[in-house]
Amino acid sequence: MKLISNLLLLASAALLVQAAYAQDDSLAKGEYLTRAANCVACHTVSGGEPFAGGVEFKLPFGSLFSPNITPDTKTGIGAWTDDEFVSAMQTGVGRDGKHYYPAFPYTAYSKMSRDDILAIKGYLASLEPVEQAQRENHISFPFNQRWGMVFWNLLFLDDERFQADSQHSEEWNRGKYLVEGPGHCGECHSPRNLFQAVSSDRSLAGNLLQGWNAYNISSDPVHGIGAWPTDVLAGYLKDGAAPGLGLSSGPMAEVVENSLRHLTDADRQAIAVFLKDSAPRTEGVPRPQQVTLAEPGSGNALGNKLFADACASCHRWDGTGSQSQTAMLLGLKTVNDPAASNLLGILLSGHGSADMPVDRLMPSFGTIYNDQELAALSSFMLQRFGDSGAQVSVPAVAKRRTESLH
Repeated sequence: MKLISNLLLLASAALLVQAAYAQDDSLAKGEYLTRAANCVACHTVSGGEPFAGGVEFKLPFGSLFSPNITPDTKTGIGAWTDDEFVSAMQTGVGRDGKHYYPAFPYTAYSKMSRDDILAIKGYLASLEPVEQAQRENHISFPFNQRWGMVFWNLLFLDDERFQADSQHSEEWNRGKYLVEGPGHCGECHSPRNLFQAVSSDRSLAGNLLQGWNAYNISSDPVHGIGAWPTDVLAGYLKDGAAPGLGLSSGPMAEVVENSLRHLTDADRQAIAVFLKDSAPRTEGVPRPQQVTLAEPGSGNALGNKLFADACASCHRWDGTGSQSQTAMLLGLKTVNDPAASNLLGILLSGHGSADMPVDRLMPSFGTIYNDQELAALSSFMLQRFGDSGAQVSVPAVAKRRTESLH
C-alpha cells in the first residue's frame, strides 16, 4: 500500500508540473500574440498605465476612446467570460450585446482562432488590474447609434476563421495569417470607403491616418514594396530601417518598437514573403525614380540655409547619410510625397526613443523653427531629393501641427 501511495504522489506531482509548464506555455503564447496584435498601442495613452485604455481616435464623425483591457473587474475585462471576449474579438459584439466601431480591428481578429484569442485573454488576465473608467465617446448622429453596426457587419464583416491555402507554402500561409489576422496590417495600410470599411479591392494600397501616411505595402515595385528584397523587408520589420528604401516613423515606428521587433525571425520572414506576393496596387506615393541632384546652394534660399545649418551634417548634401545609412534620404517616399505628411511629422516631432543609438535619433524642430521656416525646409528637401517638385505651404505646416504626431 505504501508503494502505491508513493506512486500516486509521484504521478500527482508530475501532473502538477506538467500543468504548470502548460500554463507557462499558454501565457507565453498569449504574450506573443498580444505583441503581434500590438494591443498596447491602442490601449495605452502616453505616460499612462499599459492596457488601461483612453487613447483617442479621431474619425470623420467624431472621437472614440479605447477601453480598459486590464483584468480590473469594474472598469476592465476581469469579469468577462471566455465567450464574451471571443465574441468581441471575432464579431465586434461585447458584453450585453454592445457593438464596437470598426476602429477596433475585429474585422481582422475575426480570422483568429478561438484558442489564439483565449491565449491573449489569459495573458491579459495575468497582468496587474488598473481601475480606470472608460472615457465617453463623442460621436455625431446618426453614427452614435450603435445598433446600426448590425447592418454594417452584415455588409462588411467576413466572420470566417483563417483557412490555409494548399496552393501556397506553410511560410506564405503563416505570413498571410499574421498580416490579415493579429497583425491587421490592412487596417492602417488600406483606404476606407464611405462607411469606414476597408476597401477590399484596394487592400494594402496605403492610407492617410491622423496626419501620417501609411504607405502602400502591396507588391507593386514603384508604389509598394515590390522592389524590396525579401530579407531586407524582413529586416525592416525588425529594425524599422531599410536604407534607400524606407525608414519607419510616427505610428509605424511604434509598431516596430511595440510589436514587430518582438516576433521571431521566421514570422517576420513569413510576413515579408506574403507581402511580396500580395496583389499589386498602383496608387499612393511612389518611390523617387529619376533624381538629379543640384549643386549645394541651389534651391530656395531659406530652405537651403536651414538644411545647411540643421540637416547636412547628418544627411549630407547628396542624401547618402554620414553617421549611418539610416540617415539616407535618397530613395525614400518621405521626400517624394507632395503633401509632405511624414516629412513634416518627423520635422515637428523628431524620431527615435532615448534608448536608441545616437545615429538613429532625429531631433525635433517643431519648437525651433516657425511655420514659414519649416515650409521652406520641407519644400527644399522635396525638390532636392524627390522628383515630385512639390512646394509645401505655410498653412499646410500649421495644419500638420494640429494633427497627431504619435
